Amino acid sequence: MPQPTLDTKQAITLLGHAQQDRLAFIDFSLQYFGQVARTDLIQRFQTGLAASTRDFSTYKELAPDNLQLMHQTKRYHRCEQFKPLFKHNPEVILTSLSRGFGNGISSGVQPSDQCFDAVRLIHPDANIIASIMRAIHNKQAIKCSYVSVSSGESERAIVPHSIVNNGHRWHVRAYDRKTNKFRDFVCTRFTKVSAISADIRVHEASAYDEQWQRMVTLCLIPHPSLSSSLAIELDYAMQEGKLILHLRAAIAAYVLRQWQVDCSVQHSLNSQGCQLALANLEVLSDIESVGLTLGHKLA
Repeated sequence: MPQPTLDTKQAITLLGHAQQDRLAFIDFSLQYFGQVARTDLIQRFQTGLAASTRDFSTYKELAPDNLQLMHQTKRYHRCEQFKPLFKHNPEVILTSLSRGFGNGISSGVQPSDQCFDAVRLIHPDANIIASIMRAIHNKQAIKCSYVSVSSGESERAIVPHSIVNNGHRWHVRAYDRKTNKFRDFVCTRFTKVSAISADIRVHEASAYDEQWQRMVTLCLIPHPSLSSSLAIELDYAMQEGKLILHLRAAIAAYVLRQWQVDCSVQHSLNSQGCQLALANLEVLSDIESVGLTLGHKLA
């Protein structure tokens, strides 16, 4: 996607930091939600109506083709020829949104020389994530090209309702019109996304995603094969030797897999590096994607 011209970038740097924050919020909202209003800016930054009007005028001067005011709703909508004024890191955006943050400055903090995170090999494409986020926000279906391990690249129509980090990578929870059921789609495997303007069908909404709406309880314990369980109890802040998790059934299997939890009846996977075991095995019957868990065939 083309970036703003050097003159535009220079014009932005001449603005005060507070106004840059507000313009970045407008830019972010247009890219990831598809729309923004002066009331959103006022609520987010506690500014007055006159100040927010000036901010939108400034943004319009910098990027006249990015937004259009819909007088009926008094909201600015994203134009097809939208070109972001600010660089919004998709990994930071997703993490921030999942924690309830939605401000426009998404460059993230500077990396520390003393504190390191694990190497991340997966970096979702910003344009793909923005398209999916707009569809979720506006309750729209999308037409997409998606590459699966089993069948390669194919065209399909899905209705996304959530983006989830399963501990390993980001995926989209959506109703798949090809298989007529709710499924998970890995964010990095989308090669093309476009919105479908027609209204979604009632049964395609998240309220009808049974695995998403169902909450399950996982009772995790230190693996019985360990000679001493104290270290594991400390690692997971266990209480009385147990860690109780309340999760959506749709993501429970991912957590069990990511944490290498032994889900076999006799907890017999002691040779596979499992430090945790599932104490309440009966919960597996409520999890649709149980095939992802370790030892499920032995349960």
